[in-house]
Amino acid sequence: MQKSDYYDTLGVQRSASESEIKKAYRRLAMKYHPDRNADDPSAEVKFKEAKEAYDVLSDQGKRAAYDQFGHAGVGGSGQGAGFSEQAGFGDIFDSVFGDIFGAGRSGGTRAHRGSDLSYDLNLSLEEAVFGTEVKIKVPNLIDCTSCDGTGSRTKKAPVTCPQCGGVGQVRMQQGFFSVQQTCPKCKGSGKIIEDPCYTCGGVGKVRGSETISVKIPAGVDNGDRVRLSGKGETGLNGPSGDLFVNIMLKEHSIFEREGSNLMCEVPIDFPTAVLGGQLEVPTIDGKVTLKIPNETQSGKMFRLRGKGVRSVRGSGIGDLICKVVVETPVKLTKEQKEILETFRKSLESGGRRHIPKTTSWLDGVRNFFKTLEK
Repeated sequence: MQKSDYYDTLGVQRSASESEIKKAYRRLAMKYHPDRNADDPSAEVKFKEAKEAYDVLSDQGKRAAYDQFGHAGVGGSGQGAGFSEQAGFGDIFDSVFGDIFGAGRSGGTRAHRGSDLSYDLNLSLEEAVFGTEVKIKVPNLIDCTSCDGTGSRTKKAPVTCPQCGGVGQVRMQQGFFSVQQTCPKCKGSGKIIEDPCYTCGGVGKVRGSETISVKIPAGVDNGDRVRLSGKGETGLNGPSGDLFVNIMLKEHSIFEREGSNLMCEVPIDFPTAVLGGQLEVPTIDGKVTLKIPNETQSGKMFRLRGKGVRSVRGSGIGDLICKVVVETPVKLTKEQKEILETFRKSLESGGRRHIPKTTSWLDGVRNFFKTLEK
């Protein structure tokens, strides 16, 4: 099922500020929280959708990736941009209401792990069998070139926030209560950039792409997945996500792969099928001689052991299975047709001896027609 737009889920415009996004989520979280709607299963679904949308749009890096690439830019393996299945009141108070009921909580910038990314990689059979190294380009947040990732126009280091004194939180008096909340100026980091970069807005990151070298081990198969730890979306004040490379094999002109075995069709002419012979057949790394016994029927399988693929899981080398297909001659000369006609008459005169399957089938057809006539 297609996911809803995160902005539509929260009911805000794409230009909404952080405070507008937080306010919208706070309203929906209180309205649809499962503890307040025990008899309404749909409320929990709406609550989780709102939580997922807020997790992305409240994070500057994830929001930038979502704005450019949509759900694909923040997708992962269930974590990252997705919502936690264990979301409860603790999560809500930590992420939304912590600025009001935050007494006793430590200051500092919250760490956000980058989202996991997924990439479909098409490989030839040879690349999958022997392994390879490829370079792929993935969307990511990269260092701003205007400020070299510092977030400052003049590339100055952040200074201590004058409002909170570097603590990351400020205390406010509300009636008889003194409450502690996240510093609105530095957003809890305790540091500010005095001259934010015009390009990245002081974040130090911009939307872009990154070229990554991926080593594919020998023996991978269609549907296998290679994990590159820390090569996913860049985290903000936290670790990067992982990159998952999904292996997809291209169609081969000769071989088909079935696990560790390779399959191929080998056409042979009619005389070779009757009299026997030998021919060279290809393998994934060379060629071998295949002996064809006399009276070989079309469709017969020959197994060449150890000529398949070594599995990436170390389960040994598979086999090459050759299926013989007898080719019917075409565009015959008059002389060749006369020879075949004479040959056919000689077969018919021998009856079941030379063509047992054909004779048996014809006998069965005659008996069938006799049954219908009764």
